[in-house]
Amino acid sequence: MMKKFRGIIFDLDGTLIDSLADIADSANSALASLNFPTHPVENYQYFVGDGVKTLMDRILPTEAVEDEAVMAECLRRYSEIYAENWANKTRPYPGIPELLDTIDRCGLKKAVFSNKPAQCTERCVELLLGNWTFDAVVGQKDGVIPKKPDPTGGIFIRDAWGFLSDEILYVGDTSTDMQTAKNAGFYSVGVTWGFRPEEELRENGARVIVHEPMEISELFQ
Repeated sequence: MMKKFRGIIFDLDGTLIDSLADIADSANSALASLNFPTHPVENYQYFVGDGVKTLMDRILPTEAVEDEAVMAECLRRYSEIYAENWANKTRPYPGIPELLDTIDRCGLKKAVFSNKPAQCTERCVELLLGNWTFDAVVGQKDGVIPKKPDPTGGIFIRDAWGFLSDEILYVGDTSTDMQTAKNAGFYSVGVTWGFRPEEELRENGARVIVHEPMEISELFQ
């Protein structure tokens, strides 16, 4: 008999929302404004997921990464552009609304834990997922919530709920997410509609792989 789960923590980008095009467009605009080469949208599947500073490390040429002033300026420009354009193309993945409705009907707690900056995470959830109430929305915040795979944000949610780690499903689309779940003791669910291949999820400890959002409901119904 499967363990009875009481709560679900979701990653955001690549799990609940398809945000790749807006991230890529904004990052390429920042690069072009500094006369650096841009990248195909699909390459951003491997650039994203580990916070905005790591994104800059991955998109800038090596010599630029070594220049702190250039790094800081690219990050500033990207953040400014993305703040204006993050919702141009970004939408919940098909099947996510139905899954969230099912979670609500079943009475489970639900939360978001993202490597996006905290304010941006909250804004995304409010605008794109505002039809549902999340018990917690946690993003990266320097000195408070370290970026995943550090489990601090997830542990914060768990403790607020008063649940045991193994009563919580953690749903994500990258190796970082699977490592986060392992570090927190959560039951890891890897999704294949996001930014990374199934092999990466399995290699990093996914307990279950799902190919459609509603498959997740089979774990708690």
